[in-house]
Amino acid sequence: MTAEPILLDRSRPSPAPPASRTAPSLRPPSPPPLDWTTLADAFETACLLRCMPPPAAHGHRPVGQQPVRPSTIEFNREEAARRTRQLLDRLDIPVQHEVTVGGLRRRYELHRLHVGLEHRSTYAAIVENGWRRGRRELLGGPVPGASTARRLWRTRLAAAAWRAALLAGGRHVRRHILGVRITDRELGAVLVRGAALLDVPALLRPNAGCFLVSVAHGPHRDRILRYAAEEAVPHPVA
Repeated sequence: MTAEPILLDRSRPSPAPPASRTAPSLRPPSPPPLDWTTLADAFETACLLRCMPPPAAHGHRPVGQQPVRPSTIEFNREEAARRTRQLLDRLDIPVQHEVTVGGLRRRYELHRLHVGLEHRSTYAAIVENGWRRGRRELLGGPVPGASTARRLWRTRLAAAAWRAALLAGGRHVRRHILGVRITDRELGAVLVRGAALLDVPALLRPNAGCFLVSVAHGPHRDRILRYAAEEAVPHPVA
């Protein structure tokens, strides 16, 4: 008997070969962990940057949208610029501090911090890493079995966020409240949660083109100011 020829049906596409199980992952590598002191400095730096409105060169951004991380940082307050420079110096990121004077009838100073080209990638990575991990520490719930050091540093992260907001945010002081005006909704949530960790109730509400975070005048205001005035110092992790 003659074997019948096998006809191939070319109207159907051939099945794709199975994906290799050994294919490398396309996920970017996770950034290295930060010790508590470095995390506090990076997180406070990120909060200072988020207090400032996004640069106009990047177009209109809705209120509450995450700001960019510019290589040139602008502050209209000398204290905020000096604090940012101090933190970046401790993070081994050198900057140049430039002061310009503007205005006609009402003169004002604008403080610019320039991050050099060779340090920009390190600067962007550590600030973003510090913000993400600091935010997670504050917004996350209590960790069962957390060490004493971790509980202490969560309090210091909360104080760092309020220190940044009081330095770089828009002060909104009334007889019955102490408030700050900010444009970043996530920072507002961090401030409210941070105040709770400091045993202070805080309110977040939308305002004209921004958000207002406020605490009541009296013991609550005094407690926030006392914590914000304290400088975080190195502490051994248990």
